[in-house]
Amino acid sequence: MRVNEPVLTAVLSAIQDIAHRVDAAPATLDGILSLKGVMEVIDEDEREADRRAAEAAVVAGFARCLGGLVDMRCHEGEALGRVLCARLDEIAALAARAEAAPARRPEVIKARLAEQVAQLIDASDRFDADRLHQEAILIATRVDVREELDRLSAHVAQARHLLAQGNAIGRKLDFLSQELNREANTVCSKSNDVELTNIGLELKRVVEQFREQVQNLE
Repeated sequence: MRVNEPVLTAVLSAIQDIAHRVDAAPATLDGILSLKGVMEVIDEDEREADRRAAEAAVVAGFARCLGGLVDMRCHEGEALGRVLCARLDEIAALAARAEAAPARRPEVIKARLAEQVAQLIDASDRFDADRLHQEAILIATRVDVREELDRLSAHVAQARHLLAQGNAIGRKLDFLSQELNREANTVCSKSNDVELTNIGLELKRVVEQFREQVQNLE
């Protein structure tokens, strides 16, 4: 607070002049100070040193926050990496189970198809045995999931490579998760055995968990 001296001088002069002409109670201090312009509220000029200190404090605070954010993202990324690697291990293990499934052995497929062909021939004389055997060979080729299992292994290897590489890999892993899901679907559709179908369904579940975690990556 500061007294505006020129205004106060003018006010006092006016009071003295009027007092000789008007019969009234003398002016009081609080009355004079309440007159507009007599008292002023002055904002203290900001010192350069204070301004620079404030700016330095802001920059230092921002640097601390940014450093904390980077550390948190690194920890979160490491945790997500471990989760994704665990899901990839599960996918690889399920692919290995599918590879070792008894129903995939050629002799098992051959025996099953031979039994089905024999039942059809016994059921009717109109079936051509040679044609049935040719169709059985085609069916055996279609139900083979060798190609799908090879692609699953390749996709798992590529995903592990990306995780080890780091950087912004979210989009690439999202694409790989779609490919993994496609192979799991094909395994289920080609399966002619309950065990292989169950493995395919389990693959779909784990791949979906993998995909959901990938959504948290850039």
